[in-house]
Amino acid sequence: MTPDIFSDKINNGDNMNISGFQKLTLLDFPGHTACTLFTLGCNMRCPFCHNTPLVTGTAQESYSEEEIFSFLKKRQGLLDGVAITGGEPLLQKDIAQFLRKIKDLGYSVKLDTNGSFPDKLSLLLEEGLVDFVAMDIKNTKEKYSLTSGVEIDFSLIEKSVDIIKNSGIDREFRTTVVKEYHTEEDIISIAKFLGKTEKYYLQCFKDSGDILSEGCSAPDSEMLKSAAEKAKEYVLLCETRGI
Repeated sequence: MTPDIFSDKINNGDNMNISGFQKLTLLDFPGHTACTLFTLGCNMRCPFCHNTPLVTGTAQESYSEEEIFSFLKKRQGLLDGVAITGGEPLLQKDIAQFLRKIKDLGYSVKLDTNGSFPDKLSLLLEEGLVDFVAMDIKNTKEKYSLTSGVEIDFSLIEKSVDIIKNSGIDREFRTTVVKEYHTEEDIISIAKFLGKTEKYYLQCFKDSGDILSEGCSAPDSEMLKSAAEKAKEYVLLCETRGI
């Protein structure tokens, strides 16, 4: 696919809205020494979201593309990856051009996404602009809209999962597990949905003090461990994080 066609389809033209910048991470991009960029805005309203200012658009920090690329040019040879998270990065109209510039500097790119924009995701992958995708799986089909805080067409989630699984690139799927929203049966059902070829991580919810809604709490650690153990039957790997 040519860049012109790609740009038209993904609606490029506006600058990226970047409201967070972590200059060094050894955790966000597996196998890479990276920096992390946080984009502004999200189309979901997960009650347990810990990045409330990014989601609601009230974050006070702002970084220009000039600042970002000045930093990346100076860190060539020291960093090897850039992780793009949010918010939801695929809301950004200039995401394709932005990733092209990052790739032109020789960096690998990790993209975090909620999977609700499969067509945009597919175009990025087709052009080779992403090297690693981490997709959040909010819950089972029946509980998806409840957990994401908005009405979600689950077929978009299914399409994104299929695109990622068939892309051939490194990837992971993950669920932030919240006591009030997830059961062991839900986790096993998600693992069955993902299938034997996939890596699935269960992230234990933690209250950052700035979550979107009240009434969310961490799951019982034993339940989380038990769910991970049972889910291993249906996926390539299932591990817990943050217990």
